[in-house]
Formats: sequence, C-alpha cells, structure tokens
Amino acid sequence: MKKTQIAAGVHWIDCPEHDVRVLCGCPADAVKHLMRRGLIGEVEEADGTRYETGPNVLVLSDISLQNGEFTNLAEFPVLQMLYRQGMLVPGHANNTGAKPIIVGSREQVEAQREYIFRGNYGLVTEDEMIAAGVSKALAAEYMHVKTTFAYGRIKPPDELIDFRVLEDDPVELARGVTIERVAVNTFRVRCDDDHADVSLTVDRREPYRPPYILGQHKVKREYFSIVHTGEGDGWDVNRPCMASILVFQGRIYLIDAGPSVMATLNSLGISVNEIAGIFHTHAHDDHFSGLTSLVRADHRLTYFATPLVRASVQKKLAALMSFPEQQFERYFATHDLTIDTWNLIDGLEVKPVYSPHPVETTIMFFRARWQDGYKSYAHFADICALDRLNELVRGTTRAGRALRKSVREHYLTPADVKKLDIGGAAIHGNAEDFRDDASKRIVLSHRSTPLTVAEKEIGTDTSFGMQDVLIRSITAGEEHRIFRLLALNFPAAPTHELAMLVNCGTETYSVGSILLRHHTVSDTIYLLVNGLVEMVESESGVQNILTPGTMIGERTSLFGVESARTYRAFSYVRLLAIPTEMYRTFIERADLWASMREYLDRKYFLEGTYLLGDQVAGMTLNAIAQEMVAMEAATDDTIEAEAAILLIESGRVAIVHGGHTIETAVPGTPLGEQHLIGDRGFTMKYRAVEPVRYYSVPIGLVESMPIVHWKLLELRQLRERRCIVVTQEESE
Repeated sequence: MKKTQIAAGVHWIDCPEHDVRVLCGCPADAVKHLMRRGLIGEVEEADGTRYETGPNVLVLSDISLQNGEFTNLAEFPVLQMLYRQGMLVPGHANNTGAKPIIVGSREQVEAQREYIFRGNYGLVTEDEMIAAGVSKALAAEYMHVKTTFAYGRIKPPDELIDFRVLEDDPVELARGVTIERVAVNTFRVRCDDDHADVSLTVDRREPYRPPYILGQHKVKREYFSIVHTGEGDGWDVNRPCMASILVFQGRIYLIDAGPSVMATLNSLGISVNEIAGIFHTHAHDDHFSGLTSLVRADHRLTYFATPLVRASVQKKLAALMSFPEQQFERYFATHDLTIDTWNLIDGLEVKPVYSPHPVETTIMFFRARWQDGYKSYAHFADICALDRLNELVRGTTRAGRALRKSVREHYLTPADVKKLDIGGAAIHGNAEDFRDDASKRIVLSHRSTPLTVAEKEIGTDTSFGMQDVLIRSITAGEEHRIFRLLALNFPAAPTHELAMLVNCGTETYSVGSILLRHHTVSDTIYLLVNGLVEMVESESGVQNILTPGTMIGERTSLFGVESARTYRAFSYVRLLAIPTEMYRTFIERADLWASMREYLDRKYFLEGTYLLGDQVAGMTLNAIAQEMVAMEAATDDTIEAEAAILLIESGRVAIVHGGHTIETAVPGTPLGEQHLIGDRGFTMKYRAVEPVRYYSVPIGLVESMPIVHWKLLELRQLRERRCIVVTQEESE
C-alpha cells in the first residue's frame, strides 16, 4: 500500500495487489496533476493497442466548496477511466465489466450522480429544450444529435458508475480494501493489515493550484482586442483549457471559464471585480468549472448565453451544489442572447450559433464597427468535424436539412481572427475542414499535442497572454480611470479636489515589489489603479488580495501608526502615489477628518478578515465600515445575530448545536450565515466563551455580494457536516 500527496487536497493511494488505485479528492485539473506526477501514463500492448493507466476509485470531499472552488469535479476523472483507460470501450482489455467507483457522503454522492449526468448530456428531453424556447421541430433535431453522440441512448449514470455511500460504517472497495471516515473530511483506507489516513481539507493559505506555471503578463486595454488565455484541452498538463478574454472599450469580458481561471486572471493582473461579464459556450467542465471563481466578485457579473445553454448550465451547477436552479440568479445577472442574431451589448455585437456537441453548445462571433466596416473575432469551442454532420444531423426532415446547412455555413464564415477547436476524435473539430477558410488569422486550439506540419499550413498556435489587437485605442484613458476610482471612494468630494489628486502622477511596480512594509510608517498613500496587491501579516496568517480602487497606506500615513501588514505587488501594478500632506489637505477640504479615525480602523479590520478582505473592492469596504455597528458580550452571554452577519474582533465564541460545541470561533470569524443563505435545517446558537467584541454587519450591505454568499455557503456546509458528526456520535 502506497500513499502519495499529489497537490493540496489531492492524494493517491495504491493497493497494487488488490488492483485498487484511489484518487482522494478531485478538484479541477486533478487528472492533469496525476499525469504530471506520472500516475497516469500511456501503456502499449503487444498488438499495438494504446491506453492509459489511472485511478479506478474516487473519494469525494465532504464539503463541496473550499476556498471558493469546487472540490468534487468527477467529470473528467470519470471520462478518463471510461474512455482513456478503456473501461467502457467495447472489446477493450480493460473493459472487464467493472465500473469506476465513486464513494462519499450521501449528499455528495447524490450531487455527483446528477452533475455527471448533466455534464454528459445537458438537457435530456425535448420538453426541457422547448421550455428553453426551442421549437418542437428543432428540439427533435437537437435530441437526435445528442443521442447520436451518446451511441443511441441517454444512459443513467448508475449504468456507468458504481456509486457508494459512506456514512457511519466502512465501505468495501475491493476484497481486503475498505474506506471509513475518521473525522469531517478525513478518511482512512485499510488494505489488509495496513492503513493510510488522508485529509481533504485545504488550508486557506494553500489553495488548489493549476499543474502549470503561467508567469506574469500585462494586458493593454485596447479598444477591441482578444487576449489568448487557453489553447489546451482537459488533458493538457502544460496549458489552460481553451478560453479567451475580450477587451472592448476598456471593459473586460471572459469567453468561457475553465479550471484555474483565477490563476489566469492573477497572471494577467486582472481582478474579478473588473470583469464586465462572461460569454458562455457550453457546460463541459473544461469550459464551466471556473464559474465559482467568478462568484468571488463583490457584484453579480453579467452572464451572456443563449437560453438553451443557460438552462443546461443552471441544471448542472444546481446539481453540483444541491441548490435550486433559481439560485443561479443570486450569483449572476443573466442576459439571454438570441441565437443566429447579432445581439448589441454596449456597442459590442455578438452572434451565438448552434454547434453540434454532446451538450447544448454555441460558437460565438463578435464584431465592432470601425472606419472601414467591422472588425471580427470568432470563438469556436466546441465544434464537430464536418464529415460527421451527415451522421449527426438528419437530412430526412426540413429542420434537419436547414440545421446541417446552417452549421456548415457558419463554421466557414470568415473573420479577422478565428479560434478553432481542433481536438478531433468523435466530438471535436478537424483543422482540415478549414484549409480553405478565408479568415485573416486562424488560431488552432483545444488539444494537448503539437500541431502537425499539415495543420501549420492552415493556422497557427499561440501562447498564453498573447493579444490580437483588432482596433487600437487612440485615447489616453488612464486619467479618466483614476478620476472614476477616486470618485467612487469619495462620492461627495468636489470635482476640482479630485482633480488635484489625479495630478499627483502614477508609478508602475513589478511583481513582488514591496509597497509598504510592516513596522514602518509610510509618507505616501497609494490608489491601486491596475493590477493586484497582496496584503500579508505573518502573525495572524492574513493573506488577502486587494483590487483596483483600493487605497493603501491611509491609516499609517494619516495617523502615524506603524503598519502591522506588508503590501506587495501580486502582479504588475500601477499606482497613483499621493504625498501624505496633499492627502491630508484633501481630507480637510472635503470635511472628512472627523470621521476618518474610526472609519479607517474599521476598514483596516475588514481588510484582515477572510469574509470581506479578499477580492472585495476598497470602495465596497468603505460603505460597510461606515455602517456596521460595534457590539460587546460578556462571558457566557448568548449572542444574537438578527438580520446581520457578525464578525468577531476579539474574544472567542462557542457555536453550539444540540448542546454540543461544534466550533469555537476566533477573531475574524463570521457568524449568522443562516440569515443570508438559509437555515437549511440546522439550528446553531452562539455563546461567548470570554468577553467578546464584534461587529454587526446588516444583511442589506452584503446581500448583493456573490463572494459573501459563496464563502458563507462554504462555511455553512462545514458547520452542518460537524453537526451531523456530533449527532451520529451522540446516537452511538
């Protein structure tokens, strides 16, 4: 028996004598991490048959979210077992009748069952498609495509996977091999007389990381440009999955959100709060799993997709998180796009077009008007090879013939820049179909192998962070951006006073530069204009990311107190540098001095909390700091959280369920999450273990912030799991 830690929250246990290979924890890119470590490799038989090795058991985390990321994304590990290992391939040596095993708590197993089902098929009936606005005739054609991809039939997940619920008693994985839960999110695998324990809990300072290194890049805010942020597929260990960033008139849009999208944004120095929206093509994990990262914004991002794609995505996300489909609207502001039509979005035009794929999928055309007509970008993820169209789309009906013609014509529509899925095999595109494409530049994408000589004649590959500029910006927008950020921080300040600060000038710092060191007093106050700044405090373990619009050094500069934290450039950053005396003059003229001391102390506290300090814009913290109420409780007092989230500043609080303490909350810990996300059937009470000082944050200040919902949902899941364990122990 051998145990290996693969990455944070991911472990590998091998029992070779029993042919049991256990992947414990399956966050995004878990398969790529196994490939990188050599635990998935290619085998060639004597007859030339090639296939991959890999796991045959998946152990699910008890908690579906950690650090804002999905912990249980079994879609690609299951695909690897079924197809790349050959467990489902007819006539394959590994097709012995054994199924992949998925084991976990009842809630997580049920969630994975439905999530994998939706991930494989999307919408599964014509009625579901009609409910999304598709005509009956077209729904019939879409279902024909879907069932053809599915080899003739939509199969329930239990036909493909062996789901096993792990609660009180050990579960057998194979003769002589069992697994049991020894604590929340901690498991013990026994193999004969040996055993190994694994914890799937991830420290907040050690998040899930991608298997590749992206480096640091600068993005120019051009008038209309495309930044290439992914050319690989779900199996490429060296590159992110196919994706792009579209920049238009200074606004930033994502096209799809695959695994590790936060690593992509951090590498480019882009805050999630700067993203105007996401254009979404379909719900496969390599284009979908990063949606939770976008929830880290302090406002709802706009979600652009056709109603058909949105319905598929909502059902999959709801299954994964075990919440109602309607909750999608809590995290995203949906903007439905009309298919086969140019939709106008703040000056940018986008046209989604149906593409045959196992789940509901659209390719997308983008264009912007300029002097000599339109400049255009086409994003084709995912597509099918043209020689499969006759098989996939029926030619026996009028709707089928029209659909086949439409797909072919749209695939070959020229663009200034066209990005293609050329992943091949049964469900992806073929570069040869575009040999005569009249597009000015073709980027070949969505694969893990190098381009062949023939493919290089058709198009080109590109590297992470490369930018295709379709329309250059000829205006100097930095001054307007700085003025806008200052106005958001000081909405009541006169225009001429803000103009005085704007004229102070900006400075650029490279990655890792120290802007303000702990135990020092700064003589400069900074406004973060572009990029990301990391705030660290080793004593408390604080490690938060500050976003554009944040003021840095106010408290230490104005009041002469030493900074307890260090501020360093997390990416390339651009800062407005304001001398302390000039800033002091501005505060006095704006009549803000009287309220500044208490306000800045509160803001300083908020910046150090997990709930509100990380990836929340400084302007948002300003409003919360001014409205939250300081409160105190004596030892053994019961603390009530009525229509508010509580944040402990000092002291400890016991969280009690059924007479048992399930957690002792320490400074920075939030309480009262049930007021925002619902009680979910678990009643908890709060008792001061010692004198406590805390802040009451009214629900109205945070209810529109997706990042707060998401973090509190994660916290609630953990506390509920502890309640279940306590109840089980009491019954025993």
